[in-house]
Amino acid sequence: MKCQWTELLNLLPGWIRQAVDEKYREDSQEIRLRLDLPPEIVRGSGSVWLDRKTTTEDIRFCLNTATRYSPWISESITQGYITAAGGHRIGICGHCVYDQQMLKNITHISSVCIRIARDLSGVSGSICKNRGSILIIGPPGSGKTTFLRDLVRNISDTTDKTVAVVDERMELFPRHGDRFAFPCGKRTDVLSGCRKYEGIETVLRTMNPKVIAVDEITEEADCRALSNAAWCGVDLIATAHAGSKQELFSRKIYKPILDSGLFKTLIILHSDKSWKEETMVP
Repeated sequence: MKCQWTELLNLLPGWIRQAVDEKYREDSQEIRLRLDLPPEIVRGSGSVWLDRKTTTEDIRFCLNTATRYSPWISESITQGYITAAGGHRIGICGHCVYDQQMLKNITHISSVCIRIARDLSGVSGSICKNRGSILIIGPPGSGKTTFLRDLVRNISDTTDKTVAVVDERMELFPRHGDRFAFPCGKRTDVLSGCRKYEGIETVLRTMNPKVIAVDEITEEADCRALSNAAWCGVDLIATAHAGSKQELFSRKIYKPILDSGLFKTLIILHSDKSWKEETMVP
């Protein structure tokens, strides 16, 4: 298991950093800071709380470090998250500011949830062999991004297929300086920070991929772009939020790609990190 641990620790005020590093290095999954409440460390075995209350300064330290004091993060913030160095995603809650009908900013941030990015090699097994397009589903925290990352690497290293990754949130293959924080495979090309529907069209046009991979289908535009790519003979790998096949097929946003039979294989992840493979039949 790999993790950009130093980058994670750098996000935390000193008193939280020390406790996390000394006691919860191996099994921590999330770190939640809530104003005027003790920090919560979410582990595989349950949660623990530290013995001091979180202050405004603690939250400000975390956000300023994550953004490196950059003012050019409003678009990411309006989606409720910031991707920090090392691929750690910071979810935020606070006061929403609108300009007419458009969300422009989130201020007075009172809660942050740091989801710790970890890389597990080998979790996808031999699933890459002759499965066609693959959709990975699971509830939040079931490891969809981790599974997708390993599957991309598996295909890239064990087949002759080139894989283009559209990494909108920069969590699949976060950069560590000029290099990637996690291995991405010898035939993998990564387009970072681009909207999925735009990125899919871009790599299809410029990189001649055999496989296109994206994390978290969230918009109808994503579905349309995936469908267009499939018509060009490209295999697809994607993740989606759903706890079961029944839940997946009940969601309207996924209906166009499901009805078209675009995906041939369904991987269902469970909260206990186990998974099963099924054919894509309602």
